[in-house]
Amino acid sequence: MKRSITLLAILTLLTLFVSAPSKACTNLLVTKGATSDGSTLITYAADSHTLYGYLSYIPAGKHLPGTTINIFDWDSGKYLGKIPQALETYRVVGNINEYQVAIGETTFGGREELVDPEGVVDYGALIYVALQRSKTAREAVQTMGRLAEEYGYASSGESFSISDPKEVWIMELIGKGPKGKGAVWVALRIPDGYVCAHANQSRITTFPLNDPLNCLYSKEVISFAKEKGFFKGEDKDFSFQAAYAPLDFGALRFCEARVWSLFRRISPSLKLPAEFIKGDKNATPLPLWIKPDKKLSARDAMELMRDHYEGTDLDMTKDVGAGPFALPYRWRPMTWKYNGKDYFHERAISTQQTGFSFVAQSRGWLPDPIGGILWFGVDDTYSTVYVPIYCSIDKVPDPFSDKSGSFNHFSWNSAFWVFNAVSNLAYTRYSDMIPEVQTLQRELEGKFVSEVPEIDKMALSLYKNAPQGARDYLTEYSCRQSRITLEKWKSLWETLFVKYMDGNVRDEKGNVNHPLYPESWYKTIVDSTGDRYKALEEQKH
Repeated sequence: MKRSITLLAILTLLTLFVSAPSKACTNLLVTKGATSDGSTLITYAADSHTLYGYLSYIPAGKHLPGTTINIFDWDSGKYLGKIPQALETYRVVGNINEYQVAIGETTFGGREELVDPEGVVDYGALIYVALQRSKTAREAVQTMGRLAEEYGYASSGESFSISDPKEVWIMELIGKGPKGKGAVWVALRIPDGYVCAHANQSRITTFPLNDPLNCLYSKEVISFAKEKGFFKGEDKDFSFQAAYAPLDFGALRFCEARVWSLFRRISPSLKLPAEFIKGDKNATPLPLWIKPDKKLSARDAMELMRDHYEGTDLDMTKDVGAGPFALPYRWRPMTWKYNGKDYFHERAISTQQTGFSFVAQSRGWLPDPIGGILWFGVDDTYSTVYVPIYCSIDKVPDPFSDKSGSFNHFSWNSAFWVFNAVSNLAYTRYSDMIPEVQTLQRELEGKFVSEVPEIDKMALSLYKNAPQGARDYLTEYSCRQSRITLEKWKSLWETLFVKYMDGNVRDEKGNVNHPLYPESWYKTIVDSTGDRYKALEEQKH
């Protein structure tokens, strides 16, 4: 007789899968040979206008033979079906597990006819089930591929970033449609010393067919494309991207553009031109991975995820849409029509609708409970604070708990809502407020980064004698820093609100001032209105 998973575990999984980022995320993948300390890094911005950002937690467990788990679609919460439970599952904190395996994703969609409405596992299930069952990145790749093939894949095309302390992989997967249960996929190990990125567009083109150390793929990935008429030619020339997610203007300008912006900052020496992402059919496509000009730290990764194309001709602070205070955000929808013609706003890495983001750091020179850190933040990457959350913690810090608030109810106890309160206030007078926001942001992140070596040292000392003592210590540390960050951000909101209330600016003495708009904005007003606001000269008598 088969046994069902416990009610508590069902509720845990349901909570994981009820809200998810829609098609609008960004990932950066950094191998250990490309980092300054020999760790691996992956970043993830989960961008959705309906996502409540919080930190999930799944305890480790041992399960009876025949146990099953219920799978719910991560986007909608719809029940999809059951799959067998593993006899042993591992602790998962957010998107990293107790063996320092981390997974991120971006949705590329691809061919719509390949979505299987009867599939049992969606992309959220692939991530969190694989994290519960995998001790290495390679094992996670194989687990995800096997699950999708065996039980049917319920989502559209997906790119995954998968890391452990030694390796970093990019995996791309898409279903086989309503009448073709399963999925086709390919995964490549990023060469050591290189970095990769993806942002809602398939990026794997051709791949080696006989190199299992560096490339894994489903046996039907090419034959299925031929059968469906997506590809004709020799196997060696097969491109996953061309077959399953052909590039169009949106894929270039809204998706590949974010990859280009990461790459241009990581390796300025490459002088990667923007022609490709602007739709020039004769331009050279972006490489799948590049070698950085200098090795990157976790702090570098945090800063790389803060980007509005500054310093390029896509810079979102420069056109009239930025308003008088250089706001690098455009409210949705991103595309619109005017006089029968189509127009669009840029889509940058930093965006207002981010639910949560992270930098997952895996460090092989430390025991797993100490080596894995999920630098976790909520809301807009440009104004969030990445707090160190160790992969071995036994409870979620209260400010990042789903119990601290919800998407439909504001709470001063919720980091998601407090960070949104600050960022949305800053959007009203951005060029003035964002420097103050980032001053505190960098003060906190700098403090956390500087503390980590001492925290590691203390945890390692405890771990040698009592592993649980080390986990307790790291849990308390992660919770304390989360509380500190929440309180600091509450105070920041109060300071900004008082200082900038009603469009005024208070100085350090409390005096209310009325600073002028920038000269360029007065010019914009005059250019668009003519003499409407021109003061009349007094008549002479």
